Amino acid sequence: MNRRTLLGALAGTAVAVPALSSCAGGITSLDNGGTSAAGGGSSKGGITIGTANFTENQVLGHLYAAVLRAAGVKVTVRPNLGTREILVPALRGGDIDLLPEYQGALLHYLAPKATATEEGAMQNALAVALPAGLQVLPYGMAEDSDAFAVTRETARKYGLTSLADLAKHNGKLIIGAAPEVKTREVGVVGLKDVYGVEFKEFKSLDSSGPLVKGALRKGDVDVANLFTTDTDIQADDWVVLTDPKNLIPGQHIVPLIADRKADSTVRKALARLGNTLTTAQLTELNRQVDKDKKDPEDVADAYAKQHGLAD
Repeated sequence: MNRRTLLGALAGTAVAVPALSSCAGGITSLDNGGTSAAGGGSSKGGITIGTANFTENQVLGHLYAAVLRAAGVKVTVRPNLGTREILVPALRGGDIDLLPEYQGALLHYLAPKATATEEGAMQNALAVALPAGLQVLPYGMAEDSDAFAVTRETARKYGLTSLADLAKHNGKLIIGAAPEVKTREVGVVGLKDVYGVEFKEFKSLDSSGPLVKGALRKGDVDVANLFTTDTDIQADDWVVLTDPKNLIPGQHIVPLIADRKADSTVRKALARLGNTLTTAQLTELNRQVDKDKKDPEDVADAYAKQHGLAD
């Protein structure tokens, strides 16, 4: 979640992606048998959207589905598939065709040593880092970054206002986050490399979900990895630690799609959504699912209709 000048028109053509080597090992199919589909880019046979295992990404997946259906595309949504480490290989393998991504997080997954932090520079870096067969479409206005938060009481007790302050208490504090944060640059690895932070313990919980937030409230963890669109940050008066050395890059929402499905119908529909959805609106949609217990698909469909993106 940082705000910077948007570069390039959202409704323009997608960034060209050079053919490069695979970004990650492991499975290439959710069914352990998929192969990369060939083709010239057509959505006529339909599109399968995959989403990660947290509320916001599911909402975004259903938003993609709503605007694509309105454009006449047959859509299937496979929600809650897991982390990026599962989703990207699945996209390459043909099990899914499209997924909602976050610029900075995707770039660090593909190129851990990447230094770009501004949206336009990250978009260009993604074009170079993406493996053959995949491309990112123009990014939208809405963004959602990682954040490291503490309770107001913990902030006062340890004098915490920034990530740099954590290093003053090395070996004393417990961090809670999704399991993958332990090995990610925007996570334990980067906090040590950039700020010299060493935690007493890492507790594997979830992605800005009920487990990590519950642990923060109870005092079972001192620091929690959350998302800045999480409405509980303000509701619980938690302190988001500042990032003076810019460890956490900008995280505008960006569609990651297989070349085989990236035709003009898809590009235009997703560009309309990207040029409409704001960070504040996305935060409110998350609240409706997490607090009001509404279904992510119903929330997405209602938003698309309200904003003239679907019938």
